[in-house]
Amino acid sequence: MGKMSKFDKALVVFQGKEIRRTWFNDEWWFSVVDIVEVLTETGRARKYWSDLKKRLTEEGFELSAKIGQLKLVSADGKSYLTDCVNTKNAFRIIQSIPSKKAKPFKQWLAEVGYQRVQEIENPELAQKRMRELYKAKGYSDDWIEKRVRGIAIRDELTDVLRKHCFLAT
Repeated sequence: MGKMSKFDKALVVFQGKEIRRTWFNDEWWFSVVDIVEVLTETGRARKYWSDLKKRLTEEGFELSAKIGQLKLVSADGKSYLTDCVNTKNAFRIIQSIPSKKAKPFKQWLAEVGYQRVQEIENPELAQKRMRELYKAKGYSDDWIEKRVRGIAIRDELTDVLRKHCFLAT
């Protein structure tokens, strides 16, 4: 059996609840109402989302540019236009939800942000993280080493081409 394509699943399961998603503009977009329902455990997720939209707008979060109306399959099997966000904006919405269930996401985001700041100060940490991620995905040490060398060679070639093109103009 081959590896599962990113297009094979139209939903994500979080703590037993389904969050619908769709592939749009080369990235996953998630149903905001589903995210709200999972994190708030409210029976009125649409109302909660409506109130949250107002609050986010008041805070200066430009909803119209960050939310898309995309067709998702509903419980009745039909497709309806649904407010959706990409991963980055899903994290922003999660940060705005005061919920015990959102707390692990918020802590994880803070940790990832801290790690990226450390990587800016010490780029070797980013390369170490990349190696660990490839290893966790099951790639061999030999494959990882070739990948790292290939990236370095491509970067050097790109730099040479940029300099050459710049000097030629």
